[in-house]
Amino acid sequence: MVTDMKPILITFSIFLFVGASSTNAIGSDLVNDCKKTACIKVYTDNNQIIIEAKKGGSTVKKAITQAPKKPVVKAKPTTKPRPLFLLPQPKLKPVVKKPTVKTTYKRPTKPKVKKAATKVNLSDRLTKLVPTAGVAYQPEFEPLVKVPVYFWCDLPELFQSRVEIIGEIIDVTLRPSYLWSFGDGSTLATTDSGAAYPNGEIQHSYLKPGSYVVTLVTTWNGSFTHKAQVRAVTGKVVKISLAAINIVSAPTTFKG
Repeated sequence: MVTDMKPILITFSIFLFVGASSTNAIGSDLVNDCKKTACIKVYTDNNQIIIEAKKGGSTVKKAITQAPKKPVVKAKPTTKPRPLFLLPQPKLKPVVKKPTVKTTYKRPTKPKVKKAATKVNLSDRLTKLVPTAGVAYQPEFEPLVKVPVYFWCDLPELFQSRVEIIGEIIDVTLRPSYLWSFGDGSTLATTDSGAAYPNGEIQHSYLKPGSYVVTLVTTWNGSFTHKAQVRAVTGKVVKISLAAINIVSAPTTFKG
């Protein structure tokens, strides 16, 4: 029976780069018409979660009105009245009144210029990192051969992140899956992160004493939600954690 059940936590991380090889290829997958609605893309690159968003077009409208021309006013011609010759009355000199011309002039108003209506192109890119597992096992001090060793890691069942980008809310949800390699040729694939004694489901017994390197490969897959629409995250994130364990032989008891 295992008596010493104190957990030990050993973390040694190696990054395995899995994901999109080029952001140009990902960009071509975005919806072309993003003028009215936002185009969202979530994918992996360089072992990171990338969130890209694009929205809007670029249009400029200008309208300029011409200034009014000055009015041209022509005076109406007037004729001189002819003198009246009445006999035997003397001749009278006619009285000629100068014509009066009323001219109205309106000041030209400044031309109205409409401001340019511009729709700004909106685009942004965010990067998210997923956690790396720390490997723990029990018993922590010199486990014995042919005695179960309990393994587990400290990762959550879900990785959730809410981001706001160009005014859009995006929820990213990832789930981990595990591949355990116990160093003696035995492997175990599971979605269980394991637990300490006595509830742990990930157990392994070594048949020979010696030093072993335990390898845990964690693969993250998931989806993202934008405006109640759920889509898969393109690619995956793979991380590797290592832990060293030393297995010893059971003590020999001599009876007299």
